[in-house]
Amino acid sequence: MDLNLTLTRRKMLGATGMAGLAVLASTASGAGPHTQAKRPRIACLVTYWGATRSHADWIITKLLDGYWWQGAHTPSRVDVVSVYIHQLETSLLGQKICKAKNIPIFKTVGEAVTLGGKELAVDGVVIVGEHGEYPTNLKGQWLLPRWWIYEKVIRVFEQSKRSVPVFNDKHLSYDWNEAKWMFDKSRELNFPLTGGSSIPVYFRKPEMELDVDTPLKNSIVVGGAPDEGALFHCVDVLQAFVERRKGGETGVRSVQSIRGPETWKWTEQNPWAARLLEAVRIKFELKPAHFQEIGKPNVCIVEYNDGTKAAIYSAQGVGWTYACEIEGRNDATIISMLDWPGPFSQYHASNAQPHWITETIVSGKEPFNAERLLLSTGITAYNMESNWENGRYSPVGRRIETPFMNMKYRSTRGAQFSTGERPPNKPYIRGFDE
Repeated sequence: MDLNLTLTRRKMLGATGMAGLAVLASTASGAGPHTQAKRPRIACLVTYWGATRSHADWIITKLLDGYWWQGAHTPSRVDVVSVYIHQLETSLLGQKICKAKNIPIFKTVGEAVTLGGKELAVDGVVIVGEHGEYPTNLKGQWLLPRWWIYEKVIRVFEQSKRSVPVFNDKHLSYDWNEAKWMFDKSRELNFPLTGGSSIPVYFRKPEMELDVDTPLKNSIVVGGAPDEGALFHCVDVLQAFVERRKGGETGVRSVQSIRGPETWKWTEQNPWAARLLEAVRIKFELKPAHFQEIGKPNVCIVEYNDGTKAAIYSAQGVGWTYACEIEGRNDATIISMLDWPGPFSQYHASNAQPHWITETIVSGKEPFNAERLLLSTGITAYNMESNWENGRYSPVGRRIETPFMNMKYRSTRGAQFSTGERPPNKPYIRGFDE
């Protein structure tokens, strides 16, 4: 590890002092706040940044160098001024980028958001608690320290008696109680909270959004969902659509996991799900029984308080595809977020996230209701609970009642997904030799 990357508090205070003198000089010469808007300063807190396929690399490099949005490259509008890496020793790529960009890597979360001082010193916080060497529990949940990092940020907010917007990549936590605490703190301290999956804001085919108050009856999502992390992407896609149903979101009544051949028995007993799955198969011109031939099928079943039902099928060949029945329409409505073509496509998959991170920090408003993020987290957590019981007892997991997921809100946001030309099939210029 390059020891020069980690600044001491004394060095950082000296650097910030020089920056303050520069601001005074620019103001005296007629430049500064009167002629140029202040760029928000961001602290990025990550678990691991050691590979080009890591979420930290996908997201933070775009906050540094810009991102592809609505058919064109968009320059960054924020400044990353500090980084904390939980597994620093193995995060050589992150170390290299921070050294090239002259960004200090701090030893603790608290130092990163205070810039080595005693008070909150940034305008936004980005938490990317994905990837790294972390264990899984018996339920198959990856014990990533997202709550642990978030809690350290909250301590600084409370001590400083002010808060700033927070982005949390993917689900809030593997644990519902931790996730609910995280959501509640955002409301208590009055700061925008956003995050979740990159897939709901990825390119869609067709390029459409459901109208607010669409009279949805039932829905499915078909996509790769073999484990907790992949399942969350599918769940977040589902929530991005179903929250726009007539009357708004009413909360989740129950969650259940079914695996193996029992998946198809349940489908036969629920004709609405069978019809939608068949509509997806026909749309993609797949052979009959394509989905039934999957080696390890599973379905996550979600019931909502207003009687709406949904199912998430683990499958390949259709990217992430949402299908629903809408009252008054004979045919299913099908919207797909397809796979990433090309060797650099996964790197580009998160392009819309840096855009909405920036918008959240600049505007001080959530791009979508944070309740969606909490519900997606809860559905994922309780599917894993039910799935664990599958492994212990039978392929049919217990239907878990979830009265505590009684979230009521109305989604009134406009379309948020990427449109227009896709980015070129090459990596962004990072500003240093790799």
